Amino acid sequence: VQLQASGGGLVQAGGSLKLSCAASGRSLSRYSMGWFRQAPGKERKFVAGIRWGDSITWYADSVKGRFTISRDNAKNTMYLEMNSLKPEDTAVYLCAADWYGSSLSSAGTYDYWGQGTQVTVSS
Repeated sequence: VQLQASGGGLVQAGGSLKLSCAASGRSLSRYSMGWFRQAPGKERKFVAGIRWGDSITWYADSVKGRFTISRDNAKNTMYLEMNSLKPEDTAVYLCAADWYGSSLSSAGTYDYWGQGTQVTVSS
């Protein structure tokens, strides 16, 4: 599976962005998917995940109520809609896929990773 993240950019605090993660090579329908982010000099952190099959979602506390993860299996694409963005949301956002995954918040369980897209939120 090859994952391609896109949609990042520069936005003012309070603004919105929608990230996409397009997959090729295999159907995503049996993959749980996740978004992680990594700021310079910091560890990679879980942002949101969506489970295969029932599409149950998980969010980091820092983004609950502001970010929404979704998937469109017909388009083999996952999304992250980000609202009310804050400067502390600035990071490279990476998407990942986990075959029949259940532990969505753990980066170590994911099988495939995209290259990331930069999100910069100015104050």
